[in-house]
Amino acid sequence: MVMLALICSAANVDGQLTNAQGSMAGEVTATSVILQTRLTGGVWMNDVLGAEGVARFEISESLEFEPVIRTAWQTAVGSYDHIVKVVVDGLKPGMRYYYRPIYGAKAKDVSIGNAGTFRTLDPDGTLPVKLAVVTGMNYNKFHNGTRTKAAYAGDDKDLGFPALDAIRRKRPTFFVGTGDNVYYDHPREPAAVDRTGMRQKWHEQFVQPRFVSLFADVATYWLKDDHDHRYDDSDRSGDRLPSHELGVELFREQVPIVDPTDPSAVTYRTHRLSRHLQVWFPEGRDYRSNNRMADGPEKTIWGAEQMAWFKRTLLASDATFKILISATPMVGPDDARKRDNHVNQKGFRHEGDAIFAWLSEQGFLERNFYFVCGDRHWQYHARHPSGFEEFSTGALVDANSRHGRRPGDAKSTDPEAEITQLYTYDEPTGGFLMVTVSETEDGKGAFADFSFYDEKGAKLYGVRREAGDNDQ
Repeated sequence: MVMLALICSAANVDGQLTNAQGSMAGEVTATSVILQTRLTGGVWMNDVLGAEGVARFEISESLEFEPVIRTAWQTAVGSYDHIVKVVVDGLKPGMRYYYRPIYGAKAKDVSIGNAGTFRTLDPDGTLPVKLAVVTGMNYNKFHNGTRTKAAYAGDDKDLGFPALDAIRRKRPTFFVGTGDNVYYDHPREPAAVDRTGMRQKWHEQFVQPRFVSLFADVATYWLKDDHDHRYDDSDRSGDRLPSHELGVELFREQVPIVDPTDPSAVTYRTHRLSRHLQVWFPEGRDYRSNNRMADGPEKTIWGAEQMAWFKRTLLASDATFKILISATPMVGPDDARKRDNHVNQKGFRHEGDAIFAWLSEQGFLERNFYFVCGDRHWQYHARHPSGFEEFSTGALVDANSRHGRRPGDAKSTDPEAEITQLYTYDEPTGGFLMVTVSETEDGKGAFADFSFYDEKGAKLYGVRREAGDNDQ
């Protein structure tokens, strides 16, 4: 059930116009950002109601907002879930900006929302970049628990996931949601299968105060996976609701990932964050073959166009560290029963093997290339037989975490123990992965630090890779 008391504390019930879900900055580049807010009114039937009105954003290099850039007024309409979203161009690379929404029923009667902040990318810069990478943000399990795991019971429950506060205290540069950002199919009865129900999942998630606070401080990048697409292990096929088309539409609507005026914009992309770091965000649901198709050369998750884009852009990169952040695992091991990803023998192993073969042929083992993945509900650091390493974020929510499969497990995708597992936790816990890329202390090189934390922010494991290390 939705935490109605929590929502009532954030969205007024007297008809006053608010932006109870706060604001978000997303898809930051060196010269642009996507800003987003949602106009809200009250609460009805356990949902945060949207409200009609107008809004625009102010952006400035100063917290006093002088001088200031103002976007054009937009009307918040029900057909777009009363979301106001805009691409702001013409920004300066490597600059700290502040932004805030101006909103009201009419442009002559407005309120000023709370200020947020972000830093634009600096492709030639050497400032440290810190990525907080998460998956498995299961609202229902956190608030209601499961048959085997109790719901969160802390006095701060109404604030939302404690890991979000732990992330904010570590002051990351960016937050990366790798998918399973909401769960349309949890609880299973009733699952969200239509536009209204699916939107409600995002509303209850983003109205939690810890999300509002975190996103005011940290800009975001987003990927989608199965649960925030349709349902567990979903592909594009079949008549089961929600449809593939609606899942794609709602994801693009609810997070700042693409220009809302460009319906042709793709959701796979790469960003050069600094001189030392470039990241790739592939799209894992929009182009995939039917999961139950026999594996082979024609079966694909990425599709031919995306695969060609990945190879072309990776070959062109001269960033010190190159990191593919994927919604699903590339190394694992995973459960042998699954058909969903590049690790699964009955899934898309042929395409996965082809990716590793190409990376090896092109010498990326000696060019500081790493994998980070979401999806799996356990934290791990693993090395593929080819030498490439993967870091799995594990579930953000403790009640959504579990023990994972280990190399040599007959029920795993690696029964012959060909993968080297360098770390996994002894006891499941919610938490996140922090990736920090920076120059070395003497300024003569660069390093990448991969560190796992539990949901309260306690460090569980970490490893530092100097440039050139991943050829060991």
